[in-house]
Amino acid sequence: MKPDPTAPLWRAAQVFRLLSCIYALGFQVAVNQDLRFPVAGWVLFGALIGWSLACAVAYVRGFGRTRAWVLTEIGVVLALMLSTEWIAPDQWVLDNQSLPTTLWATNATISAAILAGPVAGMCTGLLVMGAGAALKGYVHIDLGGNATIVVELAVGLAVGLAAQTARRAHAELEDAARLSAALQERDRLSREVHDGAIQVLALVARRGREIGGETAQLAELAGEQERALRRLVSGAGDRGDDGGATVDLGAMLRRCAGDRVTVAVPREPVVLDRRVADELFAAVTNALDNVKAHAGRSARANVLLEDLRECVIVSVRDDGVGIPDGRLAEAKAEGRLGVAKSIVGRIESLGGQADLFTSPGSGVEWELTVPVRGRGR
Repeated sequence: MKPDPTAPLWRAAQVFRLLSCIYALGFQVAVNQDLRFPVAGWVLFGALIGWSLACAVAYVRGFGRTRAWVLTEIGVVLALMLSTEWIAPDQWVLDNQSLPTTLWATNATISAAILAGPVAGMCTGLLVMGAGAALKGYVHIDLGGNATIVVELAVGLAVGLAAQTARRAHAELEDAARLSAALQERDRLSREVHDGAIQVLALVARRGREIGGETAQLAELAGEQERALRRLVSGAGDRGDDGGATVDLGAMLRRCAGDRVTVAVPREPVVLDRRVADELFAAVTNALDNVKAHAGRSARANVLLEDLRECVIVSVRDDGVGIPDGRLAEAKAEGRLGVAKSIVGRIESLGGQADLFTSPGSGVEWELTVPVRGRGR
């Protein structure tokens, strides 16, 4: 069974219930001889004690913290209050508070507030005061002489807010515990990767270089993957991503760094909306994939992030063979829309602009500009 963050409130409410029962007993002793049916008054008081005991057990042990039980409590409270008209003379009803006292009836307000929040608590308080007004036959609010309505509303509001705060704090604590567990699991996986895959890649790279020949290329690829995996494991916490609505674009771009890719980002976090950052990062990785695929084996790339407050600019430049004139138009005519959709389309969908600068033998430079609105720092 999941722990209930409002359990301390439920227990404290039963202390109030006990005190209200003692007050109701004193009131019953004081006025019983004035009732029309004194014996019936004691019978109803016995019902009050029995119900109070049942509620105390149910709420402390937890099985009564349900909507059905609280609604039943509200119904019992209203029924006991309205029974005053039957067992007491009309003039007595006009001159006194209803049985079994408004203080005891406040228990229903407290229970509703703990279970469902301040609105439910205040509405229940209004029901209790409405029952009292129905007994007297009129609504009279005298804040100077009788502030019971204010007390009922204040109790419903305060207890309801306390319950909401307790639930919110408990939820945040659970999120923190889950995050801590996830970090521990990530560290465990990082150790396993280091002891397994990284060592195998290092062995392949070393042996491939020793053998030489055609295996040298495999050794080079294995070495690149080993270094990339080491960076991923060692910088696993630097993702710029905590599952929220914003993310640090600079931290994301650092993950692109490699033997042939240099990344330069501002020292301060460049915080963007998650959707904007994800699309921009995808466009950058696509541009780097094109460098690997088309710029030549020895080509190197540079990624530069600039934060201009109103917009961010990411430049991706390589020193490869460049793109021949008309090659992009030819690829588009052939139905190959990788550049048009994966880079230009992504940036334009964000309201930005993707500029391409290239010529044969001079490499390729993408300048990706995205406007930023409502960004926090």
